[in-house]
Amino acid sequence: MSNLKRIIETSTMLVLALAMVVININSYNKIEQKKENIKIEAENRYQLAKADATQITLTTFNKFLEKKVQVEEERKEREYQEYLKSLIVYDGLTMDELAEKLDRSLKNELHGYGRLYAEYSLANGVDPYIAVAISLHETGCNGNCSSLMRTCNNVGGQKGSPVCGSGGYKGFDTLEDGIKGFIDNLSRNYFGMGLNTPELMNSKYAGSTTWASKVNYYVDTIKAR
Repeated sequence: MSNLKRIIETSTMLVLALAMVVININSYNKIEQKKENIKIEAENRYQLAKADATQITLTTFNKFLEKKVQVEEERKEREYQEYLKSLIVYDGLTMDELAEKLDRSLKNELHGYGRLYAEYSLANGVDPYIAVAISLHETGCNGNCSSLMRTCNNVGGQKGSPVCGSGGYKGFDTLEDGIKGFIDNLSRNYFGMGLNTPELMNSKYAGSTTWASKVNYYVDTIKAR
């Protein structure tokens, strides 16, 4: 009887052991399956992430970089413009100050062109005070502008072609063209040849011997304003 009991007990233990092995194998398989599922899901997510990253690199990120570069360039341009504004360009004045000073003497149709006179004169080696002074004398724009100026956009009493009206005076399409053409003439035919004061310019520019003194009067007026 006792042998039978031992056999039963041994058999029971073997069954239990076998069951535990089966349970462990099943658990192991489930764990491995879960690991495989996680691996597959991770791979899928990785591939999706790669696709998203590629899309960002090719489009969104490029646009971001382009915008960043544009913003940086605009910032540098603003800083450069501010730097230019701080520079002394003539007679102890910045460009803004010089333009405003010239504008205080430019009346009627010529008012507001101070910056053009300032920038274009300095760019072409012409004294801006003298350029404005000659314009004021030749056009009368310190008061009422002459018909030559209003009709032909001629701010310096220049002669030449295309002729506008009578007297052989030169005509210009716009007032800006007239101012630039006038300053070009001063640069090429006067300042470029060493005639850089009203006195030196007088005999070539005008028949009147009092022309230089009248221009100098306007130069002094402009400086004082």
